[in-house]
Amino acid sequence: MAQDDKKNRPNFLDRGNGNDDKGQRRGPRFSIYWIYALIAVILIGYNFLSLGSADVTQTTELEFKKNMLLQGDVEKMDLVRNKEIVRVYIKNDSLLTKPFYKEKFKNNVPNNVNGKPVFEFPVADIKSFEERLAQLYKDNNIQEVPVKPTNEGEWFGPIANTLVTILLFVGLWVLLMRKVGGGPGGSGPGGIFNIGKSRAQLFDKGTKVSITFADVAGLDEAKVEVMEIVDFLKNPKKYTALGGKIPKGALLVGPPGTGKTLLAKAMAGEAQVPFFTMSGSEFVEMFVGVGASRVRDLFKQAREKAPCIIFIDEIDAIGRARGRNAIMSNDERENTLNQLLVEMDGFAGDAGIIILAATNRPDVLDSALLRPGRFDRQIGIDKPDVKGREAIFKVHLKPIKTSEKLDIHKLAEQTPGFAGADIANVCNEAALIAARKNKEAVDMGDFQDAIDRVIGGLEKKNKIISPEEKEIIAYHEAGHAICGWFLEHAYPLLKVTIVPRGTAALGYAQYTPKEQYLYNTDQLMDQICMTLGGRASEDIFFGKISTGASNDLQQITRMAYAMVTVYGMNDKVGNISFYDPSQENMFTKPYSEETGKLIDDEVRKIIDAAYERTKSLLLEKRVEVEKLAKELLTKEVLFQSDVENLIGKRPYEEKKLLDVDPEEAQKHPDGSVSEGVPPYDSGIKAPH
Repeated sequence: MAQDDKKNRPNFLDRGNGNDDKGQRRGPRFSIYWIYALIAVILIGYNFLSLGSADVTQTTELEFKKNMLLQGDVEKMDLVRNKEIVRVYIKNDSLLTKPFYKEKFKNNVPNNVNGKPVFEFPVADIKSFEERLAQLYKDNNIQEVPVKPTNEGEWFGPIANTLVTILLFVGLWVLLMRKVGGGPGGSGPGGIFNIGKSRAQLFDKGTKVSITFADVAGLDEAKVEVMEIVDFLKNPKKYTALGGKIPKGALLVGPPGTGKTLLAKAMAGEAQVPFFTMSGSEFVEMFVGVGASRVRDLFKQAREKAPCIIFIDEIDAIGRARGRNAIMSNDERENTLNQLLVEMDGFAGDAGIIILAATNRPDVLDSALLRPGRFDRQIGIDKPDVKGREAIFKVHLKPIKTSEKLDIHKLAEQTPGFAGADIANVCNEAALIAARKNKEAVDMGDFQDAIDRVIGGLEKKNKIISPEEKEIIAYHEAGHAICGWFLEHAYPLLKVTIVPRGTAALGYAQYTPKEQYLYNTDQLMDQICMTLGGRASEDIFFGKISTGASNDLQQITRMAYAMVTVYGMNDKVGNISFYDPSQENMFTKPYSEETGKLIDDEVRKIIDAAYERTKSLLLEKRVEVEKLAKELLTKEVLFQSDVENLIGKRPYEEKKLLDVDPEEAQKHPDGSVSEGVPPYDSGIKAPH
């Protein structure tokens, strides 16, 4: 019976379920606005209903003196000082018998008017009226009429002022309570009185989450790990029968856009247990002690709902390492982290609460947070490979009407280094481009334009480039393309263009890299030579260099320093790595001045040797460079098939990758790709 009562108890924490109390009749809801409306009606009624002057007839001061006062018909008068009005009481006998009143009221003389004023008239000033009245008495030698000075509304004025003041304070108080309470009832999560309460959103069993594991593609290994946690919550006996224990927590680690939060959403959609979700930044507040209080309240709610899952997105906001240096220390954040550590695995452990967190900066997290017992598992989510990208494309292409000739595998091959969010953006941009062109389906050309748009930015059709600059750009890109074509370990060329895109890029060469994780010295040197091809080509054909190779030089400098200081690929420096992933020595160099000079000299030797090798190659292939450059000046965009027709097939066996069919390539001669992603050459850039 107690269980049934608990089951039927209303769930105040579940704000996402709209099915509460269905079928139950609710009484009329009281609102404070009814009181405001009632007061307004009373005030309006008082202003429009003047009970004392409902039957009074308007007259003038002249008519009053001539036809009433001098005739001896006036019984008494009221002088309303605050309204500058004179009210006249007429004797009943005169009112019923004299012709003036019969004519005034058209034989419909009011009866029984004793005690009520019959006429009234306005005056400019009550005091001057009294003086004129006294002079009238004196001049005509008549008896004075009783006069009663009064002020109408005098009783209501103070009451009205007091009432308005009270209502003003009541209104301000109600408004303040609503604001600080965060909602109509003053009990919302954003109010001052609830500032220490958790802001976590609860997805309970009745809450529907549209995302499931079927919507998560390219993360097969991570899905297995997360699905095991969900299965443990659904079937705990399957694991505890063998003595296993449920993991305390799992940390999703990976670059931005790879699907960490998406995987958590799918977990909320699949798990048949309460799911609390909260961002790491929501724990932090300007008030001292709020973060720790919210952590306590979050776990208090979770214990009431156990078994359940708590998901903390961007946990590095509160999970940074403590006491690394005095400059970056934050006592409030560290107190929040300390409370989180205690709640996750303190003296009184919690059973049935699983912590799921996501971050793209695991290197800055506190070691106490990462230890087993708190986060037992670290699930790495990297950028997808070719198969993963193909699966992600299939998911995002479901709602898009695509052409039957669309090759998804080719799209996956042409988007190396793309995360799930990048692929989703490409699919959306392709659909928008096709709609802009009034097409019935999205084809390969639209996806090519979308890839160029996502990576390189908007095409600069109106950018004015002089013929001399255009020739330099053509030879620059031809140098990149020829080096990539005739170097064994260079990436195979996919496309080369001199169409400007983005804010400063004037030309690009796009390559298709192999899916590999290890690189030897020969491969890195070939990459450096290929990157230097543009600068070397300018030097050979023009006898001078331009500022267009700035991005190329940045890439090769970074690569050469990594070879010497990180990967130990230099004989003189030796097998030493100065890389510090924790950045504890960010203000000091971990080597002496002599070693630093040696590193600089060796990096310079590597780059100089690569540059001489690149110049020798381009001098040997001078004819091919000129052919390619002249063709670029004519067509502006060359694909792999065009390069093969000009200079022959690549001497090294590589898989042939055409971004579009030759016919489709003629339809889209302006496609190009930008720099910024490792597979793409930076191309020539305009000076800053």
